[in-house]
Amino acid sequence: MESQQDAPVTDRPAPAGATDAVLDEPVASALSGPHAHLARRVGRAASYQRAVATFSAVPLDPTGRDWADLATLLGPGRFADLFSLPVTPPADWEPVFTMPGFQMLGDVAALADAPADPAVEELSADDAPAMRALAEETKPGPFWERTHETGRYVGVRDDAGRLVAMAGERLRLSGWTEVSAVCTAPDARGRGLAERLVCDVAARIIERGDRPFLHVAATNTGAIRLYERLGFTVRAEVVFHGYRVPR
Repeated sequence: MESQQDAPVTDRPAPAGATDAVLDEPVASALSGPHAHLARRVGRAASYQRAVATFSAVPLDPTGRDWADLATLLGPGRFADLFSLPVTPPADWEPVFTMPGFQMLGDVAALADAPADPAVEELSADDAPAMRALAEETKPGPFWERTHETGRYVGVRDDAGRLVAMAGERLRLSGWTEVSAVCTAPDARGRGLAERLVCDVAARIIERGDRPFLHVAATNTGAIRLYERLGFTVRAEVVFHGYRVPR
């Protein structure tokens, strides 16, 4: 990881409502806020609808009842992606993966004034199969049949009309929207497409009155350098982790 740079000092205020406390529990904050229409719940446990995302949440002080409710919500043997939630499930929940990462915040002054890029196209539900195919090829993170419903997604096509790069909005909280699914097909890399797409997504988030943030794996040093160059700074180290619900 490159050394963290000090956030630029600007006289431009952050968007109204962009206090960062909600970022400590981003999935729970999204599912109880702007993404409530995409949520399913049992008790205090919550998860996205299955075709949208696998992210799930329990309170920061989970009880045995909360874990039982999450198991009921997801189903025996199902995958529980706890994202960056700093809690550990009971011992009979089988670990599936653990991955260190960073939560990064976008600087409003650095990102707000990105001009419209004529090569960047807003994507729709009709593009969902192409978006998922690109995500499967490039592995930017989980992307399911209805992930595109989490927010605005944009992309760039090649001369043949094939989608070769995309980025979009995933978790949406009060005052904040996550930049996600940033990916470029191998044969289209080296042209700055990821930078252009991130700038477009972030600028429109700010234009709407939110502040952009994102998550990145600690091992993805190339992406971290790009985000730092664009004005993102590390807010917190996080650990992404997922488990198998007991059968």
